[in-house]
Amino acid sequence: MRSEVLVTASELDELIASGTPPRILDVRWRLDAPDGRAAYESGHVPGAVYVALDDELSDHGVTGRGRHPLPSGAALQAAARRWGIRDGGAVVVYDDWNRAGSARAWWVLKAAGLADVRILDGGLPAWTGPLETGVVRPEPGDVVLAHHDLYAGALPTLSADDAAALGSRLADARAPERFRGEVEPVDPVAGHIPGAVNVPSTSLLDADGRFRPTTELADALGATAGAYCGSGVTAAVTVAALAVVGVDAALFPGSWSQWSGEPARPVATGG
Repeated sequence: MRSEVLVTASELDELIASGTPPRILDVRWRLDAPDGRAAYESGHVPGAVYVALDDELSDHGVTGRGRHPLPSGAALQAAARRWGIRDGGAVVVYDDWNRAGSARAWWVLKAAGLADVRILDGGLPAWTGPLETGVVRPEPGDVVLAHHDLYAGALPTLSADDAAALGSRLADARAPERFRGEVEPVDPVAGHIPGAVNVPSTSLLDADGRFRPTTELADALGATAGAYCGSGVTAAVTVAALAVVGVDAALFPGSWSQWSGEPARPVATGG
């Protein structure tokens, strides 16, 4: 399962040198610096195309579904063709911050129906080859996405009620202090979904930003069946980790930003 979700830097180097290299997507994004284009232009994996998480992997025209609503399949298909993705072609995604941007891209593209999408394990810091500067503008692709409603696509999703029903099988991927309700830097209410268990997405990575060994991931995630975070981005890291251990877990795309925006929803604080 690990090899179906992740690709190492050495494996990516071999793929690039092959006759059929994958389409490489640079999805640099972080909560305090959502626009990674300048960083991309200053140096990226050769051939990589920049993908804007906020603009191309989200649809802010959707209301009531959190801070990063899933994009529509039609818009995503147009974007994927701009990125040069071809029908049946392989895709590798990477980022430079806690696998958040790459996991979001992995989840979105898999939910849309792409079969071969993998995350560069360790992100850009793991890449030891040369870097390319400037902007890559590939020939347009011809990919056809099978699912245009990602909320009912190829990967399972949770509604707010579904998430509540999971209880302790629901993992909250945010930092412990946000889970406990001690701080909330983004959303209007602090706390967590009652019954959820805190498994920070960063705890699933080692010191080098690589996904921990499969047995360690299985121990850390236990009986987890679904995940959420602040807005459905870092929880995709948890879903990817579960896929590594062979669990087809569900994502709550709206996550805490949706839950906390519905006044009738109960809020828990503490450990």
